[in-house]
Amino acid sequence: MKLKSALMATALSGVAFGAQAQEVTVMSWGGAYTKSQVEAYHKPFTAETGIKVNSVDADNPATPIKAQVEAGNVSIDVADVEFSDAVRLCDEGLIEPIDVSMLPAAPDGTPATEDFIDGALQDCAVGSIVWSTIYAYNSSNVDGTPTTIGDFFDTEKFPGKRGVRKSAKATLEMALMADGVPAGEVYDLLDSDEGVDRAFAVLDRIKGDIVWWEAGAQPPQLLADGEVVMSTAYNGRIFNAAVAENQPLEVVWDGQILDFDLFVVPKGAPNKENAMEFIAFSTDTQRLADQASWISYGPARKSSGELVGKFMDGETEMGPHMPTAAANLENALVNNFEFWVDKDADLNERFNAWLAN
Repeated sequence: MKLKSALMATALSGVAFGAQAQEVTVMSWGGAYTKSQVEAYHKPFTAETGIKVNSVDADNPATPIKAQVEAGNVSIDVADVEFSDAVRLCDEGLIEPIDVSMLPAAPDGTPATEDFIDGALQDCAVGSIVWSTIYAYNSSNVDGTPTTIGDFFDTEKFPGKRGVRKSAKATLEMALMADGVPAGEVYDLLDSDEGVDRAFAVLDRIKGDIVWWEAGAQPPQLLADGEVVMSTAYNGRIFNAAVAENQPLEVVWDGQILDFDLFVVPKGAPNKENAMEFIAFSTDTQRLADQASWISYGPARKSSGELVGKFMDGETEMGPHMPTAAANLENALVNNFEFWVDKDADLNERFNAWLAN
């Protein structure tokens, strides 16, 4: 009898241990963005499946993926990355292929493959949001009203420090648009030595006034603290600071650069099955709409759009704050993902050399 009890206790403890071991580690970008994912994805996923979600952050989740996979020591199960990084990581064999047939259909039965926005489904990645790099200003510290991308690079008209992401991507495109290059011609020009030289010449105008940032949480803080009067930023971070934290920050949509963020699974992820289940859950119609009630990033599924309502304050309509709102698209540039997959290393090498001079 004692032996039977002991065996049963061992079996039960094994079941308990198995339940405890059900987890998934999700890496994102931090701040208001991670919070939106925790509320819209992580908490409901755990409530429905019992699988614990460990949330971790990085300045750019693509960087630790490469390092971990190459070292054979992977601790991340799911990561949120930018489009060009997703394509590059897939090409390099560093992330898992994703079977899109696992993704749930829209509420009306439309297959996921037809419901996601063009480009949001890739061989190794599933899109969640459409976001943009914009610039914003602190209305308490600026005389007048900046309205164009050119105003960001005009320190005579609008004196003061500028916050700029320490990266070639988006920075070079904005510089060319500020110099009068139409959005539709930016990448053709940037694909030439002449275009690259022209972009850096524009950056030269404000080089002495730039405060560089690397993490998405930095621009709202730089603006709020008065360390800069304008800063490039991720639109959702500025929305959160302005609406949720009542900071006097204003977005300028002219010259915005649209981009996707997508979920990927690193090769060798310790909880691969849970990772795929998490992605399927988090990118269904309702979850993507739910995230958009926490931060002003557009859902990657068409069927989510009509479900997006007000911000969590119960008052602010989210529609006008989305980068995809018609009024915000008048002079917008869609990030050319293929261009950056091919040119990222060369242009960042040039960018870093320029920084050092």
